[in-house]
Amino acid sequence: MKRGAPLKRSPMKRGQPLRRATGEARATVKVRKCAVKTCRQPFVPRSMTHKACGPECAEIIGRAEAEKKALRAALEDRKKTRAQLRALEPLQKFLQRAQDAVNRYVRARDYRQGCISCDLPHDWDGQWHASHLRTVKTGSAVRFNLWNIHRGCWICNKLYSGRVDAYRPKVTERIGAGKVDWLYTQNQVMDYSREYLERMARVFNKKAARQEKRNAVNA
Repeated sequence: MKRGAPLKRSPMKRGQPLRRATGEARATVKVRKCAVKTCRQPFVPRSMTHKACGPECAEIIGRAEAEKKALRAALEDRKKTRAQLRALEPLQKFLQRAQDAVNRYVRARDYRQGCISCDLPHDWDGQWHASHLRTVKTGSAVRFNLWNIHRGCWICNKLYSGRVDAYRPKVTERIGAGKVDWLYTQNQVMDYSREYLERMARVFNKKAARQEKRNAVNA
């Protein structure tokens, strides 16, 4: 058995010696503009947080940042103060604000409806209320329920306590007997928190504003 011819190897060539990076080969230093709006001079920053081209501009930036910090602290203190004042307010105020927001929405929702307790038409030029079928005292569990509240004239609502004898048949025709019967079964005592009532006031004021806008467009 014959041995094959030896493999020829190409001669090794010495590579070019490594050269150290010169100033031109190094990464280009980024130039930044001064953060002071009235200056905006270009400069080479010493660090990522370096914003000013010189001492005078650094002083201006420092004063501005100190003012922002003081403003944030003042706003935070004001927020805490408001929270403390809300905590001192009686629950009745939160209940009333939530009820006012719900009533506002009901008046906007029933814009094309006449009085729920009498024959006054929707375009009657008088004061409209949000009238409860079951009053807040007798049906606190449904005081915010939209089935229980409908647009009514101030005469029926204020002078005649809603005229329930006329209110109930009309609302039964409007929403159905099943819903009306359900309203009269809700007799539990509700314990509303301040946070819940605040959220309800925000939500229904937004809903009322949107409905009022639609009513104005379609008037």
